[in-house]
Amino acid sequence: MTSSEVWSRATAERYDAEEGERTSADFLAPALDFLAELAGGGRALEFAIGTGRVGVPLRARGIPVVGIELSEHMTAVLRRKADEDTLPVTLGDMTTARVPGEFTLVYLVYNTISNLLTQDEQVECFQNAARHLAPGGRFVVELGVPPLRFLPPGQTAVPFDVSDGHLGFDTFDLVEQILVSHHLTRDGDDGRYRRDASRHRYAWPAELDLMARIAGLTPERRVADWDGSPFTQDSPRHISVWRKP
Repeated sequence: MTSSEVWSRATAERYDAEEGERTSADFLAPALDFLAELAGGGRALEFAIGTGRVGVPLRARGIPVVGIELSEHMTAVLRRKADEDTLPVTLGDMTTARVPGEFTLVYLVYNTISNLLTQDEQVECFQNAARHLAPGGRFVVELGVPPLRFLPPGQTAVPFDVSDGHLGFDTFDLVEQILVSHHLTRDGDDGRYRRDASRHRYAWPAELDLMARIAGLTPERRVADWDGSPFTQDSPRHISVWRKP
């Protein structure tokens, strides 16, 4: 059993609405350009494909996309956008689930590798990606850089969004490399807020490089965003690419 928390029907049903900006064509265009170029016309496999926020428009660009997804409820939402023949999805854990064939691209976006709460499982995720890749294929991960520089001594929480409709902050267990994302979201017009929380295991870019090495993958590229901007010590996230020899 994976340590990932399985997303419920209620979460799946409101996911696209709450991630509205991230589902827009303008927002997704740089990511789709990046991924389509790496796929090179070959097959692409998305780990944790969710509601198809990225996979469905990538498929619309002519890239054959296949997905693996742990939550049947997220897959049910995806099915309203694309049928099984158009975009096949295997229900299962991205560390162990297998799908037929080889791929030129395996990708994992929007911090989702952090849903695996142990280092061993994150290593297994890299190994599973490598098993699916054809020689010369790439594994792509989008992940935030842990914002520990914002933690003064004695503080355990860092806010990441303070707006009229949402308050978000992360709390940290620095020993176990676990962060908990807390969300207070305005739910309706009567002033009520809904509280949610999710656990994640954060990892540094260098740690991911070692996981890739264990899986037999070599570093190829690391940038700060899908537009290819340089990754620096001040970058809040990274897009990393590893290649299978």
